Amino acid sequence: MQVACRERTDHVATAARWSVETIGDRDAFAAIESEWNETVERAGIEHPFLTHEWLYTWWQCFGGESSLHIVVVRSGGRIIAIAPLVRETTWMYGVPVRRLRLMHNDHTPRADFIVAEDADAAYRAIWAALLDQGDGWDVLQLGQITSPSTTRDMMSRFAAADGCVTGVWRSSNSPYLALSGTWDQYFGSLSGKFRQNVRNRLARVRRHGEPVLEVVDGGPELDLALHDAVRLEESGWKQRAGTAITSDPAVTQFYARLADRAARRGWLRLLFLTVNGCRIATSYSLCYARRLFLCKTGYDPDYDTCSPFKVLTYLAVRDSFVHGLREVEFLGDTEPWKMEWTSTARSHEWLFVFSTTPRARLVHRLKFQMAPAVGAILRRRAGNSDALHHNDPLHHGGHGGQEE
Repeated sequence: MQVACRERTDHVATAARWSVETIGDRDAFAAIESEWNETVERAGIEHPFLTHEWLYTWWQCFGGESSLHIVVVRSGGRIIAIAPLVRETTWMYGVPVRRLRLMHNDHTPRADFIVAEDADAAYRAIWAALLDQGDGWDVLQLGQITSPSTTRDMMSRFAAADGCVTGVWRSSNSPYLALSGTWDQYFGSLSGKFRQNVRNRLARVRRHGEPVLEVVDGGPELDLALHDAVRLEESGWKQRAGTAITSDPAVTQFYARLADRAARRGWLRLLFLTVNGCRIATSYSLCYARRLFLCKTGYDPDYDTCSPFKVLTYLAVRDSFVHGLREVEFLGDTEPWKMEWTSTARSHEWLFVFSTTPRARLVHRLKFQMAPAVGAILRRRAGNSDALHHNDPLHHGGHGGQEE
């Protein structure tokens, strides 16, 4: 107890050396765009998912009944850290809880705090600001952070010192390809069988016409290109499964607004495989910090035997080598088609911090004690030791996913 008290005193003293504010108003969120992005740059974040453009668009489209709870830490008037959180009341395992969580959902591949300098003091100040909420939250949910994670380590340490239990759930492993050497060297390093398969698909496409990689990054053609990208993305199984962009008006709005804002910042890359002027495959992509992010993909099922998206990937990766990019990020999970191009993936996880309220401790026991125990019993009965959470009746969302 004495250790916890000393630690809490340190939190307060640290917070007193910094200016800490909580933004709960959309206009105030909009007003710090330039400062926000300058902080992202100083933090060395090499993906677009923590930029102001991405998160402000996310809030506009997915905020729903949540309220903003963005913790901003300043030193000498300059932002040194941001915790982009939202506050909401929800249910977890049948228990009503007050939750603070990072701004993200299935359409945000990666999330985290933004810490540009003096990490120890910045994390202490954020934690102190959260403690100042008193009993205002039961669960702090930091989802889809990369592993290993400074945020996970620091917040876990501060939480433990103040008597808050924590738990970590594994999430997706997202494939990426680090680009080094030349295109010929890279392609030659792939298996002979795969290279031959790609050549066969190229030959099949050429029966319809010469395949061309078309890139639209803005301008007057953007609206039509975005329309075609959405049309191709929803073709086939995605529309039937209800996962296409057009399946949800909020998702449609998100990608439309993001395209406009990303184009203005020079990030947008709508990639198309075009044959005789006809667009037959697409990737809604972003190019940020010399990395290509393949966010949403699709193809015309009428060309299924040509594997048009495999051909598009071939052209896109080759073009990334030509333009000196550093990585191609496939995002999502380790699907077989992605692992044909690379053997590396980034791990993600979810950190849950539970306050000292009785219901918070109850949810912790349900999530990290009872649910795994029940899941283990079901897996043994099913003879499937590899299934982590899919058969867990107490876990709704799998792999640390959403639990509404």
